[in-house]
Amino acid sequence: MSMAGVSANRLELLQIANAVAREKLIDPAIVLHAMQDAIQKAAKSRYGPENDIRCEIDPKTGETKLVRVLTIAEAVENDSTEISLEEARRSDPEAQIGGEIVEHLPPLEFGRVAAQNAKQVIVQKVREAERDQQFDEYKDRIGEVVNGTVKRVEYGNVVVDLGRAEAIIRRDETIPRENFRYGDRVRAYIYDVRREQRGPQLFLSRARPEFMAKLFAAEVPEIYDGIVEIKSVARDPGSRAKIAVISKDSSIDPVGACVGMRGSRVQAVVNELQGEKVDIIQWRADPAEFIVNALAPAEVSKVVLDEDNDKIEVVVPESQLSLAIGRRGQNVRLASQLTGWDIDIMTESEESERRQKEFNERSQMFMEQLDVDEVIAQLLATEGFASIEEVAFVELGEVAQIEGFDDDTAHEIQERAREHLARIEAERDAERRELGVQDELAEVAGVTTSMLVAFGRGGVKTVEDLADCATDDLIGWVERKKDKTSEPVRHPGILEGMDISRTEAENLIMSARFAAGWITEDDLAPKPEDGEEAGDDQEATGGDERAAEAGETPDSAS
Repeated sequence: MSMAGVSANRLELLQIANAVAREKLIDPAIVLHAMQDAIQKAAKSRYGPENDIRCEIDPKTGETKLVRVLTIAEAVENDSTEISLEEARRSDPEAQIGGEIVEHLPPLEFGRVAAQNAKQVIVQKVREAERDQQFDEYKDRIGEVVNGTVKRVEYGNVVVDLGRAEAIIRRDETIPRENFRYGDRVRAYIYDVRREQRGPQLFLSRARPEFMAKLFAAEVPEIYDGIVEIKSVARDPGSRAKIAVISKDSSIDPVGACVGMRGSRVQAVVNELQGEKVDIIQWRADPAEFIVNALAPAEVSKVVLDEDNDKIEVVVPESQLSLAIGRRGQNVRLASQLTGWDIDIMTESEESERRQKEFNERSQMFMEQLDVDEVIAQLLATEGFASIEEVAFVELGEVAQIEGFDDDTAHEIQERAREHLARIEAERDAERRELGVQDELAEVAGVTTSMLVAFGRGGVKTVEDLADCATDDLIGWVERKKDKTSEPVRHPGILEGMDISRTEAENLIMSARFAAGWITEDDLAPKPEDGEEAGDDQEATGGDERAAEAGETPDSAS
């Protein structure tokens, strides 16, 4: 557009600004501002860049004003932007130092180069405004499913045109063996919106579990209305998925609602996901029941929970083993992701073999450590005694009532158990002294002699050392890799193999922090808020107690 033409017709300038703003969906004021900047730049190149030249366009009439601004100074250093008080008083008798004198300049006639530069400035500013507008529009839409058309495919990444913006489905967020061509319609889930150098980047995914959850919400009115809730989703994109659902209304079957008449609803989701098979499972609060459901279609005969380590052992009949594990471990992997438990699968024969082995090991241990014959050792193991501590510290009657035992036998067995424990205790105490573990650490509530030895080997030798530990340092942690195919890696803790729960480890660390004087009872006591009676502060107490259990205090979490 010719800028000379624009300056001749004020209204045309406003019309152009409005048309650009409408087309790019931005505020007309932004376009006018860009035009002002462009005219300013052109004027500076005409009169010299050292001048302070400003341009104003009246948004109502389109009238353009060009002015040169001079600051009144005592000593003029730069005569392009400053003016002395004497000179300023000639045009304005009331001028003061620090004020400004405004000189009006004649309207500019743009040459070809100036018009070209002005156009570039306007285009740049409008593009920036358009990008901001796009970012603002999409930043609140993370978590939505959008439709678009494929614009191009580069190195497996699919660029999608959403109409008002461009988005990308990265290679690892597409469903395997899914091919896109120019112009294909595509549905995907917005999982991230970032502001980048070349404008806002919208990242889409078709492989994430949330995409499947959104597709079900679109197909199943009960999910949309909140009657049926999706508790968790586990996917092997393009192959198989499991989805756990629960109903808040007992009269509605959540699985039936998701399947639909003759499977119509689930089929719509399967078709969208390139034939990915979907198992719909009823969610249960009881982990054992939920895991049995999650391993469908395999049948489970027994479940053994280990809540401390989030592990579960599932026993299945021989005929069901391969079905429960699934092709390349897929069924058990998805069930594990869905429930959040590590699942070990074994057959009934493997389980009975293991129990027999456990029984033999316990019997052998009792024979060696209590110096008794095989019959007595096996009787103790059969009764469910698993350790010498149990034998030593249960009531005498519990040992005496074992078939074939009397009070004297029971008394003798308990005496031997206690002697054995005392001997081991003395050995451990000597070892921990040798390792340089301080006596004060033995006095921390909950610390045993075997723990002291483990602490010494792990480099924890003082109360402060223990107070400085995190729960994971003591009991270890599991590192789950981002790529779902890799097995989780277990990092052992200092007290590995001692059968200590997370809560017990947290309490140990808290006791050490008390003993070290890092925290006091007052730190854990609730602080009544102003104008509130201490008696009404039940909520605060609960919160702080929970913080204490977590091994931290409200004030001094380390």
